[in-house]
Amino acid sequence: MATMAMGGQELMEMQGRVAGRPSSAVRRAQSVAERNRELLEQQRASRRGPTPEMFFAKYIDNTRLVKADDPERRKEMISFTVVMTVFFMLTMVYVWQHFSAIEVGYNVEAQKHQVELLREENRQLRLTEAELSDPGRIDMLAKQLGLQPPMPGQVVRQDAQQDGAVLAQAHVPVMAGR
Repeated sequence: MATMAMGGQELMEMQGRVAGRPSSAVRRAQSVAERNRELLEQQRASRRGPTPEMFFAKYIDNTRLVKADDPERRKEMISFTVVMTVFFMLTMVYVWQHFSAIEVGYNVEAQKHQVELLREENRQLRLTEAELSDPGRIDMLAKQLGLQPPMPGQVVRQDAQQDGAVLAQAHVPVMAGR
């Protein structure tokens, strides 16, 4: 209150000084910046006093107050929540797609590596097959086991066409008596 009284008194003094000028044209010529600077200096001078300013905290109990419902604010909040939820869902879909694409990329690389391993294994197996099916090696193993070349008539080729039909016959092996 005292500050307001002092401010009002200083304002009156300033108006008196301005009113004491000879013409209103001079007053109009004074720039706004000069007037503001002068007011600021007067306010600073009024604050400098023998007594310091004191402020007191006043605690207000608002527990008994009930907030009034604002339907317009509620509509705004619902629409904001819906928009933010849609934005969040779109962002999550984008992030999910991005990470899924990265995961698929890793899976493709793993599958390519597995294909290369299987090709190498297939190449090794073909080399082993060619080595094992070498006719010179087979003849050498047959001689070591005491096998002899087949006699004429023992070998029947399946690709040779036969004139007559051949019925399938079942031969029951005879067990040697003990």
